[in-house]
Amino acid sequence: MIRCAVIDDEPMALELLQDYISKTPFLELAGSYRDALKALKQIRDDPVDLIYLDVNMPDLSGIQFLNALPERPLIIFTTAYSQYAVESYDYEAVDYLLKPIEFDRFLKASNRAYEKFNRKSPDKKQKRSAGVQPETIFIKSGIGMHQVRPDEILYIESAGNYVQFVLNDKNVMSLMTMSEALELLRDRMFVRIHRSYIVSAAHIDVIEPEFVKIRKKKIPIGESYRRNLDSIVNGKR
Repeated sequence: MIRCAVIDDEPMALELLQDYISKTPFLELAGSYRDALKALKQIRDDPVDLIYLDVNMPDLSGIQFLNALPERPLIIFTTAYSQYAVESYDYEAVDYLLKPIEFDRFLKASNRAYEKFNRKSPDKKQKRSAGVQPETIFIKSGIGMHQVRPDEILYIESAGNYVQFVLNDKNVMSLMTMSEALELLRDRMFVRIHRSYIVSAAHIDVIEPEFVKIRKKKIPIGESYRRNLDSIVNGKR
């Protein structure tokens, strides 16, 4: 479980993020603040793992707040002003959310934070995440979310405005693009081999000139994507 805080001087934005956090199984809200100075004192005394931080606030901006922290947690910046995006990446932010923030975009950023948290603090993660297994992702499907181990995903198939994650024992349909699915699985051995298919390299049984075979499924290789598959086969990725 990731302990997080929200700092935003706008009440409606604060309430929205609180609601989103309550819907996300791997997030635990440790505090929400409209006053950045009050938040600074509290977080110094009781550190958190992740902060959803507004950039443009009175008295103390998000950047100034960050510079005042003795130890920086993971940061997801939130703001209505896109001109702050470049500056936010100078601070190695996990992501930058532009208001108004939609839940699917919030979830994508939070998944990134979850993966970084797992890689950055394995000991802390094991102590705090009793109910969440390591090396998992959360996939939104309808009004629910499925916790999935990436090594169980055989392949991903495009289905109109949706993608279908095909696992060993079930399928999970999610409203996202193929590019977003690949981003969710970044840093893992997944490769897009066709405009409609992403495959797990670990589950490929046979590679033929025109298709790969995973279990009994023949998945076509798109000519423009062949180089992606070659990079996996030749160990260049």
